[in-house]
Amino acid sequence: MAPPNQLCLVLVIFLSIFSLSSLPTSAIIPKANVSLPLPSSQLVENLCNGKAVENRRFCLKALSSPKIIAAMDTTQLGTLIMKLGAANAKATLNVYNEIIKKAGSPQALKALNCCVEAYKYAILSFEMVSSELVEDPQTANYDVAVIGPEIANCEKELINAKVQAPRLLAGNRFMKYYVSMGYEITSTLELENPNEY
Repeated sequence: MAPPNQLCLVLVIFLSIFSLSSLPTSAIIPKANVSLPLPSSQLVENLCNGKAVENRRFCLKALSSPKIIAAMDTTQLGTLIMKLGAANAKATLNVYNEIIKKAGSPQALKALNCCVEAYKYAILSFEMVSSELVEDPQTANYDVAVIGPEIANCEKELINAKVQAPRLLAGNRFMKYYVSMGYEITSTLELENPNEY
């Protein structure tokens, strides 16, 4: 029989690998170099438990970096979320541009081009919202919310053109999660500063 220390080590390694392998978001979250989940801040917990957040587990994983956990207030957390959303949109846009080169039918090319435009819009919106968080959370909230229909239209076009690309569908799903997180944080900022706008 193995000594207790070796059994504990084997158990910790097994549990670590098992818990990380069950998290499908790690491949899409850009530059999330976190080997083990870190404890989240109360600010992150509150956000991820918000009504608008579509996937709490994704939210907690996406916001698990030390820089995000160290966010001191809602505005700082919002800025970091917008940067993550823009980075994710850029990464997904790169996938669309890669797949466009291999598009077979005119319908597929049309759908992919529609999605490229949606993701260019998402990138600009996430970047713009970062500056609006302090000045006008209400406008920031609207600007995040309108990304969602653009991505939904992209998905509809892909389905209608019968484009089969799991990476694109995953990118669209994760973009919806970032939009929901952005909407939640901008709604929270509106509530924190009700008389300023």
